[in-house]
Amino acid sequence: MGVVSAKLGIANPLNPTRGTTVELLVDTGALYSVLPRRVLTELGIEPFERKVFKTADGRQIERAVGEAVFAFNSERGISKVVFGDERDASVLGVTALEELGLEVDPASRKLRPSTLFLYSSWHGFSRAEPASPFFLGFSP
Repeated sequence: MGVVSAKLGIANPLNPTRGTTVELLVDTGALYSVLPRRVLTELGIEPFERKVFKTADGRQIERAVGEAVFAFNSERGISKVVFGDERDASVLGVTALEELGLEVDPASRKLRPSTLFLYSSWHGFSRAEPASPFFLGFSP
């Protein structure tokens, strides 16, 4: 497929007027997006948790995680973002891609709208039924 990158708007979800444009490598193998800590801090985005990640060479590293508004053309969505160090690649992860309703077109190496699926009434189900706690794996 080759390398795919895209220009996106990034903003603070608590103050969307604080935003910027960034070019990110699209990484469909990465769950979360990664942006330099400096960029996120300048936007006033604050981390709310820390997570441990495994690197390509097998090391485990810990990084702060927050949330950012991602925008591409007319699409907007809020997704988790990792506060990257200087050595970390800036990437758009699959969670943000899905939140934006986008996918990678392998032929053009560009982002395109993805087909969105919705479970709808069919096979006689006409309303939402509460799930049984036993169905969810709970037991008394």
